[in-house]
Amino acid sequence: MLKGKVALVTGAAKGIGRAIALALAAEGATVVVNYNGSKEKAEQTLGEIKALGADGCVYQCNVSVTADADAMVKAVIKEYGRLDILVNNAGITRDNLIMKMSEADFDAVINANLKGCFNMIKAVSRPMLKQRAGRIINISSVSGIMGNAGQANYAASKAGIIGLTKTVARELASRGITVNAIAPGFVDTDMTQAMPESAKEAAVSMIPLGHFGKPEDIADMAAYLASDKGAYITGQVISVDGGIAI
Repeated sequence: MLKGKVALVTGAAKGIGRAIALALAAEGATVVVNYNGSKEKAEQTLGEIKALGADGCVYQCNVSVTADADAMVKAVIKEYGRLDILVNNAGITRDNLIMKMSEADFDAVINANLKGCFNMIKAVSRPMLKQRAGRIINISSVSGIMGNAGQANYAASKAGIIGLTKTVARELASRGITVNAIAPGFVDTDMTQAMPESAKEAAVSMIPLGHFGKPEDIADMAAYLASDKGAYITGQVISVDGGIAI
């Protein structure tokens, strides 16, 4: 149970982030729903959190902007007095083959996915060190482990998150803060629904379990890592991918 814990989930308006926010709320956590552009969906997610009997709020912030990320963390701690769980889920894609990928598309994905994750971890590190407790869960990707044609920027950002996770886990462990990454495979979200049908079929053919995952599959792992059951797990990259990265 996460009763009395305060969680901040970035990119929580929809998809995997929404499912994680709801899973933490179902365990009793107060959940801050961060969004950048999807205000209406963020409000819907908050409504579902409250329907579960949990507390929470929405907070608009582009996590790739360092000052904004800092301000959000300070605002959350001012409002609730503490921050126990950070889930770095916010991310974007700008897919293209390397020879066609623009510098702008490379930079946008690295900034949103990797720099955003760095900004948030840095912002929560001092308050969590003072608390001598905390859970940081970073959403990486199977693309960051295996690579994926047409996703040089995305795969690089998600591989970077793995290195960041392992390093920060070493730095913060002595104060009781765990830092782990989850590497989802193909999950049924808006991002994968936008894939051409032929690409979806090709993806399913590579998955030993033979189907895409659900956002809840990732959310259940995040809830486990955030709980007391995950207290002795740190610096790990846990694939939730139907076996695609075997």
